[in-house]
Amino acid sequence: MSLEEQVMSQMKDAMKAKDEVLLRSLRAIKAEIIKAKTDPGAGGVVTADGEIKILQKLVKSRKDSLEIYQTQNRADLAQKESDEIAVIEKFLPQQMTAAELEEAVKTIIAAVGATGPQDMGKVMGVASKQLAGKAEGKAISTTVKALLG
Repeated sequence: MSLEEQVMSQMKDAMKAKDEVLLRSLRAIKAEIIKAKTDPGAGGVVTADGEIKILQKLVKSRKDSLEIYQTQNRADLAQKESDEIAVIEKFLPQQMTAAELEEAVKTIIAAVGATGPQDMGKVMGVASKQLAGKAEGKAISTTVKALLG
């Protein structure tokens, strides 16, 4: 079942249950899917990788907003963003722990033959593709820097 089908199914349930948080979050996901399908060159189809990227983008934007709201002491808005993050993350694959990420990056470094910080680009290229959806880009970058530095 595609992400769009899952979202549509859950939207019906959320409407029946009058769950505003779930409904708001699902509508945001659906809007992004529709936008991606209508992009030039998409051909009306979103791949599984594209779906994961959409979800990651939604989570990242909400985390950024959450951080801003927390610094401005806007607990009401921060809670709203936090609730939406929780719903959107349910659709993402299980995220790697820091230890799992470090092991994966060590394996990639060995495979690429990286020896120092000058090889970060090579490692990041491979790591970003292999770990897409399993870890945030920022976490991957930080781990690569720490292991190569």
